[in-house]
Amino acid sequence: MDKIIFQRLKIEAPLFWKLFLGLGFFILVGYLCAHYMETEGHYVTGMNNQIVWGMPHVFAVLLIVIASGVLNVASMSSVFNFKLFKPLAPLSALMAVAFLISGLVVLVLDLGRPDRLIVAMTTYNFKSIFAWNIFLYSGFAAILVVYLWFMLDRTVSNYSKPVGVFAFLWRIILTTGTGSIFGFLIARDAYGTAILAPLFIIMSLLYGTVIYFLLLKVINYFQDTLMTDEVKDNLRKITIFFLFANLYFLALYHITNLYISKHYDYEVFILTAGGIYTIIFWIGQVLIGLLLPLYLLLNKNSNNESNFMISSLLVVFGSFAAIYVIIISGQAFPLNIFNDYIIVESSFYDNVIHDYTPSLYEIGLGIGGVALSLIIILIAIRNLDFLPSVIQIRKPLVDEKSD
Repeated sequence: MDKIIFQRLKIEAPLFWKLFLGLGFFILVGYLCAHYMETEGHYVTGMNNQIVWGMPHVFAVLLIVIASGVLNVASMSSVFNFKLFKPLAPLSALMAVAFLISGLVVLVLDLGRPDRLIVAMTTYNFKSIFAWNIFLYSGFAAILVVYLWFMLDRTVSNYSKPVGVFAFLWRIILTTGTGSIFGFLIARDAYGTAILAPLFIIMSLLYGTVIYFLLLKVINYFQDTLMTDEVKDNLRKITIFFLFANLYFLALYHITNLYISKHYDYEVFILTAGGIYTIIFWIGQVLIGLLLPLYLLLNKNSNNESNFMISSLLVVFGSFAAIYVIIISGQAFPLNIFNDYIIVESSFYDNVIHDYTPSLYEIGLGIGGVALSLIIILIAIRNLDFLPSVIQIRKPLVDEKSD
């Protein structure tokens, strides 16, 4: 029977402290940016009365979506019995914890009054999807901790499969809840459709896969026992599948909006007349984030590994563009409060496209959140046994064979 032995990251102390201090610097910058925005007020940001969810929300939602998707490897091991990924499953769950924590930290610090989180945790309005998400996020974190324990502790490892199945179902519900934040906002023409829930699920599966591959590639540079050719080939095939699925659901989302009369004007805006938002959608999300990675991964005349690396980086860029388009352009398009009536424009920016330019403080907070997720992973794999080192195979004894 196979026995997986886990070990810590083999990295020299000076290099570890350089990485630690480098990431710590960005975390400090993020904290200072959040503190400055809290004390001075949100007027120092690019947000306004029309666009109330800015760049920090883009980072926060993206990190939470990645947290769900990066659990792919663990789910394929526990739920679908894919033994190839079993040695890499604990690292997958660890990354999910790290990205979830960092996403929630950015989200809380962007609220303006982080201390008001206590109210959100003690007073619930169950008609609000935000209230449900508090349970989904905190529950997911607790499940991941238990899942890690069951995978790494041999005394309870036999129960890791049912816990893994539960974690898989919870992550699907969690991502559905994240997509439903926008899908339930019927006042915004960009939102208000159930298609956003499956679109967010498939985005999480794609983004999580490429992020896992990139981080595994970096770790493998220091510890050459993690990424075999078979692992890379399977991750590449999975990425191709998720790219096609993402294209399908993205097209379905926009076709659905074109069919709904209420959303038609927004679709014209985002597809053809939205200026910078249209450019980000077609160039950033579709071309760079989906079509170019597909072309590179399906191109058999070049190096598969380098193409996979470049494709993964392009998908990461496209993921940021996708969340930016969903959150920012959806608010930039004016609210249509009175259907079938002529809107009289006023000094309150009625019926106009709203401008938004993110400030350095918002970007600093978001980058600090990314650094927080990476430093959590770095500290964990440096001090705890998360990385597979040797797979021992117990061979049958001679006496057993003779019998």
